[in-house]
Amino acid sequence: MVAGQAALCRPASDAELADPLGTLDPMGWLGGNVNAKRLLCLAAGGGRQSAIYATAGAEVTVVDISPAMLELDRQVAQRRGLSLRLLQASMDRLDMLADGSFDIVVHPVSTCYVPDVLPVFREVARVLRPGGVYVSQHKSPISLQASHSRDAMACYRIEHAYYRNDAIPGPSQPSAASKRLRERGAVEYLHRMEELIGGICRSSMVIEDFIEPMHVEETAPRDTFADRARFVAPYLRIKARRITSHASERGSIQEGPAAVGETAFASGRIILPS
Repeated sequence: MVAGQAALCRPASDAELADPLGTLDPMGWLGGNVNAKRLLCLAAGGGRQSAIYATAGAEVTVVDISPAMLELDRQVAQRRGLSLRLLQASMDRLDMLADGSFDIVVHPVSTCYVPDVLPVFREVARVLRPGGVYVSQHKSPISLQASHSRDAMACYRIEHAYYRNDAIPGPSQPSAASKRLRERGAVEYLHRMEELIGGICRSSMVIEDFIEPMHVEETAPRDTFADRARFVAPYLRIKARRITSHASERGSIQEGPAAVGETAFASGRIILPS
């Protein structure tokens, strides 16, 4: 997985760590301060996001399904002297995490790897405290429908159906943009706007902001990622807030079971639970 996802596995740079929130929260959605906040990096292994938020002062937990990606976080934490909690789990099964145990959940592009996104949002809402913030980024469904290269008329085409339950096929004509648009060997699913926006709203969260991050370069060569982004926004970024208390839903906040195989990594030391 790591070999096929070089762009996703780039550890945090010195420049990014010098301005952590300017790097990952340019919109100021996290209020300019995450110090001592309990922050979950969901499906975010790879040694970048975890290190940046930990440098900003957050108490960071990383959940990722890939041991190789979590190993990159471990290596970066050791090298930088950071404290991280690393858990191997699927984004839609967070049984090892207690209700209301996080102030912030940050979730980079990854929902395209699960066929049903609603269980993911419900788990996010469960582990967030009331008033907690969920910042997520998703592949645009229109981008997943569209070709990776222009046709004979110099146009990008809609190649795939919008209403579907099966995985999106790989690009019919791979281009220079393909390396940024689709990880090699990955199985990806299209989630409609209704499923993304509606799914968050149906999971006891309210959407406070929404952007389509700009990746356009007007002079970019044809069939590159930045050229295609002039016509199709590749990503959607959403800020949501948990609005319903867990007590009103379940009667009380229940403590979750101890994580199986949990590793806490603190300043270069691995601490295994007793």
